[in-house]
Amino acid sequence: MDGDVQPLIQLRNISRHYAAGEALVRALDDVSLDIFEGEFVAIMGQSGSGKTTLMNIIGCLDRPTSGSYVILGDEVALLDRDEQARLRSRTFGFIYQRYNLLESASAQENVELPAIYAGMNKEERSAHALDLLERLGIRDRKDNTPNAMSGGQQQRVAIARALINDPAIVLADEPTGALDSKSGEEVMNLLKELNGEGRTVILITHDEKVASHARRQIRFADGKVVSDSGVNLPDPSTHIKKPRVEIGDGGPVDEIQEAVKMAVRALRVNMFRTFLTLLGIIIGVASVVAMLAIGDGSKQKVLDQITAMGTNLLMIRPGAPGMRPSADMSTLTTQDADEIAKLPNIKAVVPERSGSFTIRYGQVDDSLSVNGTNQYQPIVNDWPVVEGSPMSEMDYRRMAPVALIGTTVKANFFPNGENPIGKSILIKNIPFEIIGVMAEKGASPMGNDRDNVIFVPLTTATVRLFGRSYLSGIVAQAEDMSKIDETEQAIHDLILERHRVEDFSVRNSASFIQMATDTQNTLKVLLGAVAAISLLVGGIGVMNIMLVSVTERTREIGVRMATGARTRDILLQFVTESVVVCVSGGLLGVALGVSVALIVNMLGTRAMLSLSPILMAFSCAVSTGLLFGYLPARKGAMMDPVVALSSE
Repeated sequence: MDGDVQPLIQLRNISRHYAAGEALVRALDDVSLDIFEGEFVAIMGQSGSGKTTLMNIIGCLDRPTSGSYVILGDEVALLDRDEQARLRSRTFGFIYQRYNLLESASAQENVELPAIYAGMNKEERSAHALDLLERLGIRDRKDNTPNAMSGGQQQRVAIARALINDPAIVLADEPTGALDSKSGEEVMNLLKELNGEGRTVILITHDEKVASHARRQIRFADGKVVSDSGVNLPDPSTHIKKPRVEIGDGGPVDEIQEAVKMAVRALRVNMFRTFLTLLGIIIGVASVVAMLAIGDGSKQKVLDQITAMGTNLLMIRPGAPGMRPSADMSTLTTQDADEIAKLPNIKAVVPERSGSFTIRYGQVDDSLSVNGTNQYQPIVNDWPVVEGSPMSEMDYRRMAPVALIGTTVKANFFPNGENPIGKSILIKNIPFEIIGVMAEKGASPMGNDRDNVIFVPLTTATVRLFGRSYLSGIVAQAEDMSKIDETEQAIHDLILERHRVEDFSVRNSASFIQMATDTQNTLKVLLGAVAAISLLVGGIGVMNIMLVSVTERTREIGVRMATGARTRDILLQFVTESVVVCVSGGLLGVALGVSVALIVNMLGTRAMLSLSPILMAFSCAVSTGLLFGYLPARKGAMMDPVVALSSE
């Protein structure tokens, strides 16, 4: 050889040793070799001779234990994983005995794979792939998957894939080993044609007849070169073609689009398993959406009920602050109520005393709550009289035996639609004339039926029913809501001065709203936590499935790496699959959760849908995909290409 011609591939003292149990296998043992541009080299040897190991090292799929490997002037040992991936994409085209095609991809998609990792735009790689399939006589099979093609057709697809980036070097490992004689001859003619176009072809074979097609034969045995027929370059007029496409970063949008496309295709392969994975995310997201909607609905219902009583009310109850009121407490009196009514900013005051009594009308009797109150009760509690007339000041002063009844009392005692106005009912065997029916109020925040009640003048109740003059409570209505805190303090100071001891408590309705809000928020957090656990379980399911997927598709990972996939490409591929699952599950989960909330609302349990919980649940689903998809993806991305390719 002319001393001015530099080798394309330069191997110096290359050894590759690995442990097999306690033994040390010397797959390559101090091999030195030069291969020049434009050569057609056959590396021969029996199984275990080291020829495939040599091809893996030349193709940057494996690293030598020792020695120097220089290609295109670069020392391969100094290149990191991604730099070696770029070298594979730019320089090498691999043809394998077992084809190593992606089973779920069409012929055209298999051919385009290296171009995707090379950064070739979609239109260019599609046109180039179709041209190659046309040249190899299988364009009509472009939409077929590998299992719908013969061995010869699959090998032609593999050759087209090897050529998509116009590599300078074609590495063919036993390319005819799985073919019949006719198909094998066609493949060898293609390799000679490629070499004639200026590409360097390195052929790995154990078949003397196949090796005879090459101009240079190198024989291996026991990891060493035992013979070399010598360099035999083609006619000098043949020039070496440079790669048509330089490796580079394609646009991020194009990369993501391709990753999503490949992810959807991979997930379609095992639809049942994908559905089971989706199910965990669907249930988790639906739980978050539905439970938070029900929690918000319950919270709003309680707030509405409290607000309906009035937001400018002050409640004075017997007993020291923090002590639970009871019927035996006698610390509040009607005189306290009269003095409170004289304070500034007080619009109305309602003294109250309640108890349970047996009520009779005709043949019907029941035990009901009877409230002694005054004429301001309908105004202060926003509870109007809808039939008859309200209690008057004269009724209160004259201790009239009159009563206002709730709608439930009316329904129970007058079930046939009889007009109750003017009728007399017995309370504690004392007749009270019904003068009015209160508007329907509904259930209290505690779930009690507020319409199953009777109101009578407090003066009458004190003398004829209770026998004692102390109160169950006092309700004061403030004129100016902005001064309610000052008014609350004034009431506190007034009663403390009268009683000389703090045997009472004063609360405004705003504090009840805050207390109810805090309680409902706690319940909502609890519901959200339960739902979040469901989402977490779904995420763990995604991780398990992705780990299984990485294990099952180890060879596919190796094929992707051999065609130029970088670490980030493998990460993007498997993380995208996880995110696609979680996004799909999130969307379906949101739809299911909204449907459940609407159905629950129709059945009578209030549920309030809002955008923030829906966005939160969906975002958590996507985050779950990123989080739980990363570890399996990283496991796949960090595999050695040669180990992944040799996986069964």
